[in-house]
Amino acid sequence: MDTETKQSLGEQAYEKALKYELDYGCCPQCVLATVQETVGIIDDQTVKASHGLSGGGGLLGEGVCGALSGGLLALSAKYGRDRDKLDKGRCINNFQKAKELTERFRQEFGGITCKELQQQFTGRTYDMWNAAEYKAFDQSRGQQCAHATGTVTKWVVEML
Repeated sequence: MDTETKQSLGEQAYEKALKYELDYGCCPQCVLATVQETVGIIDDQTVKASHGLSGGGGLLGEGVCGALSGGLLALSAKYGRDRDKLDKGRCINNFQKAKELTERFRQEFGGITCKELQQQFTGRTYDMWNAAEYKAFDQSRGQQCAHATGTVTKWVVEML
């Protein structure tokens, strides 16, 4: 696929992932569902398996942003090591792609964990297990998480 086609698909993927995040939430699933619909390579089981990665893992905020996690899963679906090749080396190309995505994300958004992004987007962090705090986070963040979700999806589509 040529660069122009990848960029066009990336822009379409951005819009779709942004809409999915705003309409449905669960950023890793929104990234993966959009990649699946845009370029394939992702199966339904992978979309389902990513559900617990939302909100930095279990909505705790301490782990990697769910959108970034979804992007890393998408890259690994294409470039990662196959099950039957566990004894055949580290598949460094996938690590290079993952590093590139993670560094680009950190540069763009000022962090990689959910809590770091909460701080960047709203000036504070939230307990997403507390209904009032989650509501405050949802109102304060506006479309910023959806923008991060769309941006990761765009980059991943262009990298595949």
